[in-house]
Amino acid sequence: MDDRNPRALAALPDEALIDAVQRQTFRYFWDGADADSGLALDRRTLVSATGEDLPDDRVAIGGTGFGIMAMIVAVERGWVTRDAALERLGRMRDALFRARRYHGAFPHFMDAASGATIPMSPKDDAGDLVETSFLCMGLLCARQYFSEDTAAARRLRSDIDTLWHEVEWNWFTQGGRDVLYWHWSPNHGWAMNHEVRGWNECLITYLLAAAAPRHAIDPRVYHRGFAAGAGFLNGQSYYGIEIPLGMPYGGPLFFTHYSFCGLDPHGLKDRYADYWDLNCRHLQINRAHCIANPHGHPGYGESCWGLTASDDPDGYLAHAPDIDNGTISPTAALASLPYAPTEVMQVLRHFLTVHGTRLWKDYGFIDAFCERRGWFAETYLAIDQGPIVVMMENHRTGLLWKLFMSMPEVQAGLRALDFSSPHLESPAP
Repeated sequence: MDDRNPRALAALPDEALIDAVQRQTFRYFWDGADADSGLALDRRTLVSATGEDLPDDRVAIGGTGFGIMAMIVAVERGWVTRDAALERLGRMRDALFRARRYHGAFPHFMDAASGATIPMSPKDDAGDLVETSFLCMGLLCARQYFSEDTAAARRLRSDIDTLWHEVEWNWFTQGGRDVLYWHWSPNHGWAMNHEVRGWNECLITYLLAAAAPRHAIDPRVYHRGFAAGAGFLNGQSYYGIEIPLGMPYGGPLFFTHYSFCGLDPHGLKDRYADYWDLNCRHLQINRAHCIANPHGHPGYGESCWGLTASDDPDGYLAHAPDIDNGTISPTAALASLPYAPTEVMQVLRHFLTVHGTRLWKDYGFIDAFCERRGWFAETYLAIDQGPIVVMMENHRTGLLWKLFMSMPEVQAGLRALDFSSPHLESPAP
């Protein structure tokens, strides 16, 4: 089977097709990573004239976390050997130790060779707690997966513990306030002043902050910080679907992906929501909007939907039903496979048969497209490719969910925040 022939792929049975999409998309993190360190590049850009692609010079910390999770899938599926993955993870670990950290937190972007921070914006030039949480999620899954009693695996686990233990989550409460702050900089202090309040992609940040063995937050920071403010409780109906948490229309679909690459939403509940139900409702609203298509965007329908943050004809935007310029991002539907498998497979086959090689290339699907503008992205983004591989695997086997939810620290963090989950139930004697 030629994995680069989209029409041939579209004719495969579901499981074989999912496998092919995962495997091709994983290449972004294996063949397309920074050549020396193995860390995930923020993006790669196609060159129209030659068909080649150019790597970005920036390593993405959150994208690297998703890439590590994708690598676990690749080992489990036999696409790369365990030894090759351990060697790659060793290089990645060495580069992460070179990175400049800020009270243990990594920046959004870094230079792989020197470890220097690459500012995202003039004041966003240092610690990024949310990106750090995505990285830690991936590192902790690797710690669980590479459990063998060999020198390389033992060292990897020990070094992951060092990186994880040194993140000063409680520092990011800005001196004991009841909310986490996204950024801190030695040059600008707390000038960004970005409070992490929900509902959004940051549940994982609060969970890991509560789970941390050394620098944990008090549980009240979750309840008074993340779960407080205008963007958390909702309770409104959109397209006839009520949603308990989040912004109007639920927001971009990556809210249902990023934290839930590791956190298993099945039966995950706290005093605010049932998170499986929440994510399914969010997806249904996003899909219903594209089917209703109130703006008349070409291409939208039951076979073509999915609004989330991605590149678009004018730059980069967090697309959602109330921020809809006609841009469809393949990651939006594909990483939602656990929530609506039949509907997502319909979209996947549509992408391959209708758009073919305009969408499907060496590292899987390009980042986004907009039929109204006749625009197809010339980019792949780490934070969009990673969740495709990981969430498809969670649908198939629950692999990353089982790894992450089995960790003693994660279970302690969930209990501290008063979550319930089937993973927390004591096994029968």
